Amino acid sequence: MRSQQWRWIPNALTFLRIVLIIPFAGALLDGGYRLALVIFVVAALTDAIDGFLARTFNWKSRLGAIADPLADKALLITTYLMLTITNVLPVWLFALVLGRDLIIVCGGLAFHYGVGRFEMEPSMPGKMNTFIQILAALLIIILMAGLSMEPWILTASIWVVAVSAVFSGGHYVLVWGMRAWRAKRS
Repeated sequence: MRSQQWRWIPNALTFLRIVLIIPFAGALLDGGYRLALVIFVVAALTDAIDGFLARTFNWKSRLGAIADPLADKALLITTYLMLTITNVLPVWLFALVLGRDLIIVCGGLAFHYGVGRFEMEPSMPGKMNTFIQILAALLIIILMAGLSMEPWILTASIWVVAVSAVFSGGHYVLVWGMRAWRAKRS
């Protein structure tokens, strides 16, 4: 199969996305929001392309299955951290976003080592939360770049991200808590 020689491309795009985090963070920290916006869009495109290639040509790998969501999460956490450091976002929102992720990771580890094998299954509220976080970050960066965006978008984004993080985090805790409880009873 000739197409198999190209199966490294999705992983290379994932690692490019990881490398892009450094100049992206620097641009946000320096207030270079237009440059940050360009890098964010390039990172989003690499994510879309690597996913398309992996699915279309079956170029999936264990490395890609682990690295791709980690790259996405690292970019999002970096975005929220830099926007918090530069006083665009409140500290409590960053703490909530990061805390949700830490609770999910710690809960997954506790389940895995205390109950049984844990396969991370993104829930619909979890997927919606990720989408909301990405969209909010994009809108906020567009606003900060001075492009056409209503100023109320900042406040609305903060509250929508907060509600989504609490809801999706609570959903994971409830679902996996019930699974652990049922597994321990049987």
